[in-house]
Amino acid sequence: MAWVQALGGESVSALVGDNKKMKILQIISSMNPLTGGPAEVIRQLALHMQISGHITECLTADAQDADWLDGQPLPIHALGPGRGVYAYCPDMADWLSTHAHEYDAFIVNGLWQYQGLMARRVLTRLGIPYHVMPHGMLDPWFKHTYPLKHLKKWLYWPWAEYRVLRDAKSVIFTCEEERLLARKSFWLYRCNEKVISLGTDTPPQDKERLQNVFLTQYPQLSGKRLLLFLSRIHAKKGCDLLIEAFAAVAAQYPDAHLLMAGPDQTGWQRKLEELAQGLGIADRISWPGMLTGDMKWGAFHSSEVFCLPSHQENFGIVVAEALACGKPVLISSKVNIWREIEADNAGFVNEDSLAGTQSGLQSWLGSSVRQREEMSANAVACFNNRFRIDQVAVRLLEIIDNDA
Repeated sequence: MAWVQALGGESVSALVGDNKKMKILQIISSMNPLTGGPAEVIRQLALHMQISGHITECLTADAQDADWLDGQPLPIHALGPGRGVYAYCPDMADWLSTHAHEYDAFIVNGLWQYQGLMARRVLTRLGIPYHVMPHGMLDPWFKHTYPLKHLKKWLYWPWAEYRVLRDAKSVIFTCEEERLLARKSFWLYRCNEKVISLGTDTPPQDKERLQNVFLTQYPQLSGKRLLLFLSRIHAKKGCDLLIEAFAAVAAQYPDAHLLMAGPDQTGWQRKLEELAQGLGIADRISWPGMLTGDMKWGAFHSSEVFCLPSHQENFGIVVAEALACGKPVLISSKVNIWREIEADNAGFVNEDSLAGTQSGLQSWLGSSVRQREEMSANAVACFNNRFRIDQVAVRLLEIIDNDA
């Protein structure tokens, strides 16, 4: 399989090692691929842990008859559909009580939904330790942006999520920035903090074939300097900033073209298209929707640079994917791995503002070919040194094993 061949020998040895073989249960509200980062990370970690005989399964509140469940690479115990945004699914508690003895480790993914409170109650009653990965859901950005929602969370926090974190064997953050920010959301806060970097698998590297796949579908983009946004079309992602910033520099670079790829989950795309029309750059932007498989990697390899001026981003798996394809990144300082990008000179980091986003675009588009080539090499090195999923799997197994 491709994901086995991509691993380096030293990392494989570390993962295979003499560690005891574990059966791990990942508990999350949904594994639907459309939900993005956490679900994809769980999938990739499961594949790499499988190399050394570690088994991963998932417990979710997804609908039992969801179409996307077919062909998943790991067993998913979908007991929903969960009710409302809280994803309340009482069958999860009964199932976990019955099957908990079959597993060696438990990881709760995400906060503010039923799975965390449920897992704490069941596993604490059974005297079984568990771990929590908040996935950026303690970022104070949410407190400042949605103050009424934060007030509701405060009512829930002392008797629910605070205890979920307090009683966890460890709370695993995906970067140092996330750990520091988590301390600023609620004054009532106590947990055993651990930090690992998230990451992704090495993507397909047959660049010419993948470029042909993508550009055959979009021949009008051949010869363009493509600037790629690939994420959800969502206000949190700063899509409007990117369009306005591109409009400010587009006249200077007539061969530049903005590629806005991703699912429109909130119906915002129409307003963004109207914004582009009003700015006179509608014909300089393409909206291919959600890209997967060869089309996704073809978009990466056909582009010069990846753009994500997000207002809040815990890690950004797509940033790691861009680096793995040798694409420098133009990100905001609200993407929590910005320190690593800046330290490795693998892109340009600016504020999540119009001026900051415009500065990033101008810095890239105005750079020399040599500068772009050097930054592309830095991007690959940054990925290999920090964000390879096999290295993440090793660290996660160490935490679980040491805390057992």
